[in-house]
Amino acid sequence: MTTPEIVTARLVLRPPAEADAADALLMLRDLEVLRWNPAPLVVDLETAAAWCRRGADWSGGDHATWHAVEAKSGRLVANVSVFGIDSDHATAKVGYRVAPWARGQGFGSEALIAVTAWSFAERWLARIQLEHAVANVGSCHVATDAGYQLEGLLRSAFLDGDGVRHDEHVHGRLAVDQVP
Repeated sequence: MTTPEIVTARLVLRPPAEADAADALLMLRDLEVLRWNPAPLVVDLETAAAWCRRGADWSGGDHATWHAVEAKSGRLVANVSVFGIDSDHATAKVGYRVAPWARGQGFGSEALIAVTAWSFAERWLARIQLEHAVANVGSCHVATDAGYQLEGLLRSAFLDGDGVRHDEHVHGRLAVDQVP
């Protein structure tokens, strides 16, 4: 299975590429990413390139990963992955990271909206869920701006990169929900 390209007003979402390794490494070594959504095996350009290759490999059918690059500059600004795809129940989870140089500009929500729409249309999913630590306010803004409704709280469900436990918000989008 190949990853399709998705184009939005400001972004091109495409398969992760080895050429993204330098920006991916910078994003994944950012202190906020290390705390909330770490990729502990990524420590240098070689492991960042391997991480990009793994994201681009959809052959297992259980995930779909995109790198969101700014259309004007071509620079990586976010990554979004739909994972835990359960075709029998038409459900999945979604996660995302926004590069530190791109935060606060709406790129995360724009990418999440596009990937969610693709997942409903092309994978025939009925529900997509995401969780984030309550203390990760930026992730909550991305989720709600992308139309993911806050549905509940998971107590002490997340262990952050610093070894601290956090409650998590649970957000969900249904295929029948209004597009933001």
